[in-house]
Amino acid sequence: MSTALAAPKGAAAAAAQKSRRRSTNAMRGGSPLIYFIALIVIALSLGPVLYGVISGFRKNGDLILNPSGMPNPWILDNYVGVFKNPQFWTYTGNSVAIAVITTSLVVVCGVMAAYPLARYQFRGREGLFTVFVAGLLFPATVGVIPLFILIRDLGLSNTWWGIALPQAAYALPLTVVILRPFLQAIPNELEEAAQLDGASRLGFFWRVLLPLSGPGLITTGVLAFVGSWNAYMLPLLLLQSDNKTLPLGVADYSAEHSTDIAGVFAFTSVAMIPALIFFLAMQKRIVSGLQGAVKG
Repeated sequence: MSTALAAPKGAAAAAAQKSRRRSTNAMRGGSPLIYFIALIVIALSLGPVLYGVISGFRKNGDLILNPSGMPNPWILDNYVGVFKNPQFWTYTGNSVAIAVITTSLVVVCGVMAAYPLARYQFRGREGLFTVFVAGLLFPATVGVIPLFILIRDLGLSNTWWGIALPQAAYALPLTVVILRPFLQAIPNELEEAAQLDGASRLGFFWRVLLPLSGPGLITTGVLAFVGSWNAYMLPLLLLQSDNKTLPLGVADYSAEHSTDIAGVFAFTSVAMIPALIFFLAMQKRIVSGLQGAVKG
């Protein structure tokens, strides 16, 4: 009797173990449906980019006759024309300068704002952090007119700083939200040990806390740089003539050379590729930084 009861129990245990193995293998390998959906998303995301890049190697006549065809022959004249265009380098230089200034302000001011919110205990700390969180809900379009008047009154219109300062202010809430968990996750024992060795709080901040918060700083820096590079609305309102950024240059070039379709594709592709390559090169650091923020 006991043998008869043991047999069904053993069979049930074996079946449960097989089910667990199947589920584990499915989780490791992934469902075919998930891969199919991922491929569709990738195609929809990269399809327009690849189409624009490839179309830059074609002639205008070929694009009109066969918009979906491949280049035959492949020509480099459109891309060579972009690199020989002095306005392209002017727009690129402005975009790089504004992005570097914005990124520097975001990282420096963000970590200095997140440090007391993460490591200090004072009344109203959580309320102050809530203000930064609420800043994520503030759309940039709401403050465009007051911001335009303020920048004009400060004499910063048509300057790099007139764009970098507002962009950094809009990026600060996300920066503080990401960096605060990193700073909170650092054990208090490290700070106590540093104080025993004679380090001040400022010394602990520079020598210990900042190096350990590297992934978070890189994440916020990359996001700020890419956001500044792709910004359009603020530069459109505050910049003029030769101080325009690359997105504005793409719009101006498209309007001035509307009949040169292949040239517009080439100009747009070249303007888009640097930020795309930079983001793809840093995506692992961004993911690890965001994971650290969630864990913290």
